[in-house]
Amino acid sequence: MDTYSATTTKIAGPPHDQLRRGETPISPDDDPFYRAPQGYEHAEPGTVLRSRDVEIGFLGLIGQRVQATQLLYRTTNLHEEPEVAVTTVLVPAQRESDVACPVLSYQCAIDAVSSRCFPSYAMRRGARPIGAFVQAEYLLVAAALAEGWAVCVPDHEGCHGMWGAPVEPGYRILDGLRAAMQCERLRLSPAAPVGMWGYSGGGLASAWAAEVCHEYAPELNIVGAVLGSPVGDPGSVARRLNRSFFAGLAALMISALTQVFPGAQKVVDEHATDEGKALLDELQTMTTAQAVWQFRNVDIGTYVDMTADELWDLPEVRHIFDETKLGKSRPKPAVLVIQAVHDGIISVDDIDALVAEYHRLGAAVTYHRDRFCGHLLLHPLAAPMTLRWLRDRFTDRPVTEHRIRTTWPTLFNPSTYLGMAKLGIITAKVVLGRAVDRQPLSTTDAW
Repeated sequence: MDTYSATTTKIAGPPHDQLRRGETPISPDDDPFYRAPQGYEHAEPGTVLRSRDVEIGFLGLIGQRVQATQLLYRTTNLHEEPEVAVTTVLVPAQRESDVACPVLSYQCAIDAVSSRCFPSYAMRRGARPIGAFVQAEYLLVAAALAEGWAVCVPDHEGCHGMWGAPVEPGYRILDGLRAAMQCERLRLSPAAPVGMWGYSGGGLASAWAAEVCHEYAPELNIVGAVLGSPVGDPGSVARRLNRSFFAGLAALMISALTQVFPGAQKVVDEHATDEGKALLDELQTMTTAQAVWQFRNVDIGTYVDMTADELWDLPEVRHIFDETKLGKSRPKPAVLVIQAVHDGIISVDDIDALVAEYHRLGAAVTYHRDRFCGHLLLHPLAAPMTLRWLRDRFTDRPVTEHRIRTTWPTLFNPSTYLGMAKLGIITAKVVLGRAVDRQPLSTTDAW
């Protein structure tokens, strides 16, 4: 067979994958839905290979009244080889019939290798991956639905949990958008305006998509990308987090990158202790919170035959960190970067440098450099501002600001609290399992 025929394997099994009360979804490692069908490599990137409807559950427990469709699609990895990935597409209950429904790709902070943390699994009713941050992020997905937008939530780490890998998260995000717009049952327009949003690990993935979209998916009408505290310099983050409460995040990334870069595996083979090698295997089964808690304040240098500083300075490791650093090319869409000055995980100096590089490359960048919030608090508090900025991009309003904003922290903006009140209403509906109707947060922010 010379070309892939999507009509023969587009749907596998029943179109509705409903679970009985109390049942747990099959893990992606064992679920045949995630397996690449024969001949898929001949398909164009973004081709839908399988689809199914699933039920979303907040924290895995509370069923949500929302239409959710999962798509297995053909995409590309770092080495430009074909692979498959999954995205979960949610559509609003109410659409404006006379305009193309805007599409938002929301990138969760997966920050783990284990497939239990993939959004396509963790967001489903019955899934209970204790310690997967993805489950709490559904509240922001619901806020985007309340704007009247369709939302794609891709497994941007792929089917193997490549946390921290460069470039390829962007391919998966863009191909997930292609798949969603090609899927007839979703009724999305190929010409619809597209936005991207992610925070922390999700901000890193969104940044890669913004950097590669011009060359990789020029046909997509991507109008804006919100990069919340992106991991602009993974090498700097690894140094910063070692021996800190969040040392487990650096360990998780190292565990994933050993599968991406042969040089990383070489370093492990030559310098890791037996305990260190066992640790890397163990990390691949942990959720994000489990790894953070178990390896809080750990010195990664105790798992190799040298100090951590000597480890970071090895040529192979420096090469990996250079490859994973953002700022390789100019983002095509307008970009809003959000960063806390007093962030204990991502250094504001790294994001200052990334924004400066984007400016040098000629990108349209607005930088909200918040003087008050920390890493975890800024994401929800900045949601009204973020949704307002995205709404302006969807309605084709010009970007009028390309400057650093440090004089009015989000926490001190009265409109933030109006937006948070609406987010509270949306949260209440999610917790009660009620339908989330049009309740835009974006109309409350006047930053």
